[in-house]
Order: sequence, then C-alpha cells, then structure tokens
Amino acid sequence: MPEEGDAQASGPRAIAAQGDIGVAITGDGARVVMVPAEAVRWAREADAPAGAGNLPGSASGVFVGRGPELAEVRRLLTGAGEAAVTQLSGTRAIHGLGGIGKSTLALHYAHRHRQDYTLVWWITATDVEQIVSGLADLALRLCPQLATSAAGSPERAAWALLWLQWHPGWLLVFDNVEDPAVLRHYLGALPDGHHLATSRIATGWHSIAPTMALGLLDADAAESLLCTLAFGPDHAADAQQSRDARALAAELGYLPLALEQAGAYLHETGTSLSDYRKLLGRVIDRAPGGIDPERTIARVWEHTLLAVERRNQQAVAMLSAMAWLAPDDIPRSLLAPLCPDALDLGEALGALHAYNMITFGPDRQSIGVPRLVQTVLRHRDAGDEEHGRGTAEQLIQQASVEADTNPSQWEQLLPHVIALLESASAHNMPSAETTDAYIAAAEYLEDQGRDVHTIPLRTTILAQREQVLGDAHPLTLASRNNLASAYESAGDLERAIPLYETNSAQAEQVLGDTHHHTLTSRNNLAHAYRMAGDLERAIPLYEATLAQSEQALGDTHPQTLTSRDSLAGAYQAARDLERAIPLYEITLTQREQVMGDTHPNTLTTRNNLANAYQTAGDLERAIPLYEATIAQSEQVLGDTHHNTLTTRNNLANAYQRAGDLERAIPLFEIILSQREQVLGHTHPQTLATRNDLAHARRAAQHRKPEQPPPDVLPAS
Repeated sequence: MPEEGDAQASGPRAIAAQGDIGVAITGDGARVVMVPAEAVRWAREADAPAGAGNLPGSASGVFVGRGPELAEVRRLLTGAGEAAVTQLSGTRAIHGLGGIGKSTLALHYAHRHRQDYTLVWWITATDVEQIVSGLADLALRLCPQLATSAAGSPERAAWALLWLQWHPGWLLVFDNVEDPAVLRHYLGALPDGHHLATSRIATGWHSIAPTMALGLLDADAAESLLCTLAFGPDHAADAQQSRDARALAAELGYLPLALEQAGAYLHETGTSLSDYRKLLGRVIDRAPGGIDPERTIARVWEHTLLAVERRNQQAVAMLSAMAWLAPDDIPRSLLAPLCPDALDLGEALGALHAYNMITFGPDRQSIGVPRLVQTVLRHRDAGDEEHGRGTAEQLIQQASVEADTNPSQWEQLLPHVIALLESASAHNMPSAETTDAYIAAAEYLEDQGRDVHTIPLRTTILAQREQVLGDAHPLTLASRNNLASAYESAGDLERAIPLYETNSAQAEQVLGDTHHHTLTSRNNLAHAYRMAGDLERAIPLYEATLAQSEQALGDTHPQTLTSRDSLAGAYQAARDLERAIPLYEITLTQREQVMGDTHPNTLTTRNNLANAYQTAGDLERAIPLYEATIAQSEQVLGDTHHNTLTTRNNLANAYQRAGDLERAIPLFEIILSQREQVLGHTHPQTLATRNDLAHARRAAQHRKPEQPPPDVLPAS
C-alpha cells in the first residue's frame, strides 16, 4: 500500500552505490547502514596496531580471591563450546550484585590475556546506542582517515563490524549489559573472536550465553584485600591486624566495593583497622539473608566523604553532581565549570579516585561512578540531594548551550540529559534553564529523525510549561503540539489526538480562528484523524482549514500549500482521485516555484503525487517520479529519514506491481530493517512494510522458474 510523506527533519546520509555493503549495526539487527566500497576495502586491509585496545585502567590494582573465576572464564572462552554453537562462540556473561566486582574481574581477565588477542576493546553496553558509539570509537582507532570523512557514528560502527568479521582473534568486553538480547546480533555476526559481558541482570541469558554468578569474596580473600589496600602489598600483617581485618570484612559483608573503599580510606588517612571499626560502629544494617549493600556503603562513606572533603572540598561537590548523571562516560569537559582551572579539576578528581569513589576511562578524559555509589548519594539528606542535583542541572544547562553551537557534542551529552530527566521525582519540576536544555536535546533528536525518542523530554517540557506559564500560553501550545507530534510519530494516535484536540481549541480561543498557529494546529488534528482512518472528520476540517489559509495567508503561503497537500491526501484516502491528482499537481507546481525543487515539503508533495499516480494504475509516471524523489530525499533528508523510507517503500510497491520482484524484495528488506530501528518493531508503518515483504516473497515463490519477469520501466 503506497504511503504519503510528511515534511520533517533530516537524518544521517548513507547512499548505496555499486560495491557498497549494507551492515546491520544494532542489537536486534534492525538498523542497516551502507558502507562505501572504498571504506570496505580499508576494513579488509587494515591491521590492528600492536597492543591495540582501550581498557579503562591498568592491571596494577589490588586483585585477590578471584583466581578460580578467572580460570573459569578462560576455560569457557577457549573451550570446545565455541565450535558447537558458533552464534555464541567464545561468549561469557558475568552477573551479580551491584558492587560485587563484575567489571573488575572482566578488566583483569582482559589485562592478563591481552597478549593472546589481536585487539582488546572495552564497550560500555547499557543500551544499543552506547554499543554503536563504542564500535564507532573502535573504527576511528583502526582507521583514522574515517575522522575526516562524512561518516557519522552509525557508519563508523558498521565499518568496525566489517573489520571484526575479516580479522579474527580479538576480545570484545561488553560492560554492564542491561538487556542481554541486545548482544544476540553481535554474537551471531562476529563468531571469530571472544565476547565477554558483565551484567547485573541474572535472567535472560539462557539463549544468549552461559552465565556465571559472581559471589561475595570469601573471608580469607576479604581479609587479604583489606590488609593489602591498607598497608601495601609488601606489609606482613600481624595477628591483631589480621583479626581486625577479618572482623571488619565480616561487618562489611565481604562486599568488594565496600572493602575497596574502606581500604582506600585506611591507606589515605593512616587510620588503624580497630579505630575504623569504631568509627563505623558495631552495627551494620543487614537485609534478610545478608547485608544491605546500599546501607553498608552509606555507612562506609559517611567517613570517607569527610576525609575527601578535608583533602579537597570541591571533590565532594563534584561527586554529588555526578550522582545525577549517567554512571558511565561522564566527559571530563562536562565537569570543567566546577573547576575552571585544569590543575584544580585534576586534583579534585584525583582525590575521588584515590578513595575509590570514581574510575577513569582511557586517557582519563571520561569518568565512571559505580551505580551503588550513585544510589547512596541520591538518598542522602534532602539538602545535599538538592544541592547535588542542582549542580548537575547547571552543568547540563551550560553543556547544552555549547552543544547547540557544536552539535557533535550532543551524542556524548544525551545519556546524561536523559539520566537527569529520569531521576527527577514527580514534584521536582525542572527550572526554566533546565527546560531549555531539554528542549535543545529534543530538537537535536528531532533533527536526527528520532522524534519518537523525544517523548520523555517533551512530556516534562509540557508539564513545566503548564505549571509555570499556564495551560493556554503560546509556548505551552507549542509544547503540547510537539508532544502530540512525537506520539503520532510513535504511532500512538490514542494519545496524540486528544492533545491535538485540546491544542486546537485553545489556539482558537487564545490566538484567534485564522492565526497561523491555529491553522497549523487544526491541520495537524485533521492529519491525525486521517491517520486514524476517520475521514468523516478529517476532510471537512481540511477543507475549512484550507479556505481559511487562502483567505488569511494567501494562495501560495507555505501554510496554505501544506493544507492543500493535506486535503489532496485526504481525497486520495477516500479514493477520490479525480480531485486528489489535480490538487497535488497544482501544489507541486506552487511548491517548486515558492520553495525550490529540493525543499523537503516539495519532496513530500512529489512523493504524494507519484503515490496518487500509482493508485490510479499509472506506473509509467509513478516509478520515475519515485526514483527522482528518493535520490533527492537521500541527499537532502538522509538515508533513514522517515520521508525517505516512505518514498522508498512506495517505490518497492511500484516495482512489485510492475512485476519486478528482483528489485522490490531487496528494497523491502532494507526498508524493514531501517523502520524497525527508526520507528520500532510494532509501529504501523513497520508492520505495513513487513506485510509488503511477505507478500512479495510469496509472489516470488509462486512464480514459475522458467517464467521471465514482466517488462518494467528502466530506473531513471
């Protein structure tokens, strides 16, 4: 079924050419990116530099009590199971309690065996976007010339996957996997190396990878860890120190994170084990069946934070702010406003690192905070919580202003914007400045064709506007329209339509019946009705809106042209092609004259006219018009923009109707993969493409082998 397009914002460009390779880069294999032929050759020929890797930290830290676990990981990664199940070849997942030492175990394995691999690459893997970003960084390490090309993060990630497929013997570490299913694609596509994953999630791995539950340290290992951290590796603890260390380890529940932070405090302050036990108190909060890690860590920190504050007051304020950001990959530059002097910033971070409160990424340009650390900091007293969160908001506000002038910074900043948003309580309404940062983030996502992902941001923005400005303020109306549009992009018309209806009524009341914002709101409502199949309400509303636009704005005003194009689409949906086609032709001529030949709105009308020709059975005019529109859409909007996908899907349908299944089926397959990524697996347009592909494959199966395909029009 042909589809109409809507003029929206642009996304990344990836145009296929002869010799290009399409690579699926997401965890479910949904997003397909084209890698140019020249870059494909680079991926085949490039070798990894000696010792290539990006491990976050060295192997020089104290590591005790995990010898058997390290040996088990090695056995499973190199065992016979690789050959039996190639999709899970060399894969090992480690899961357990927060603070248990999963990442530490993976890091020490990687360091111990790095000479056994051609490449060792560490990827923060909380979600698919972080995995894509990690692979993109790998591509830049292996092929620096990609930095000067037009390739964005998806194209670089696709290049990295090609390189990994051609060059065996590597180790990928996926740290802190929240959804095991996201790894399925990478394990299947990359069978010639080892995959080591860490996760707090104990379930969902049965079809992905064998798992090993990582437990607490035993008493001997915990005692050894404390003594080594407190007194140094060369110190021989006396009997009393050993008894005190064993008792303290028991009170801390043998939790590695608590032991490491207590040991760091002992080493930095010179406090004795017995005195530290007195500081903590003899009663450690316990949950049924064991310790409560959060309360145990909180008890340790009450004294650690005091010690850090005595050493560097700015460090504690910095840590409190980091508690409200995403736990991984906090850019050092994001924290710079708290310490404008680079030396001061280094000293503050160094103090936190000395007490095991943070970790450093490669080159010390990114910072990680243990999730358990963040949880405890967020639950401190209300005054400190507000101070830390307020500081985090100020950092995000300033960074968002800078990102507006340098959009490449947004991908690094977005996880922290979303973390700040998600950590807000129901009564914690963002300030006007923070709302501006959320608006900037939403606009960036919309510009990237990811309007669906703006829903949490736009929901908060609307709530803030309603509370501060009132229900019918023009900015509130704009925010409500944007949220409705995001819901519509997600295919959620049950939420979109009531928002549009409210907006239209309020715009009429506040701005007047013929104000251009009112006309836009009314046109959007009519479009939502049409998408819901309610033409009885859509067509009269379109007709009234067009008449008012012509009278108030003029015959060729952009808003009038939008209304005319929309009304033609409604006529087409009602199968009234005698009125639809002439209206499209007039609109296209006017848009070409007023806006230009490649304006997104012109492309939309051109697609819609081709669509109407196809519906009328006039493929001789439809196919060349589709092909021309796609070429321009790829150049202007990008390869995965939903308007480009709409036109491409229509062209595939036209090929199928012309009997050219050799061109229709591959095109449907690419569109399906792209729509699953951009819109989701259950979006109506995704479902429509999946249905189109099934019909095309069924038609190909029923075609007799000796039957030649019917003649079709040549591609323009």
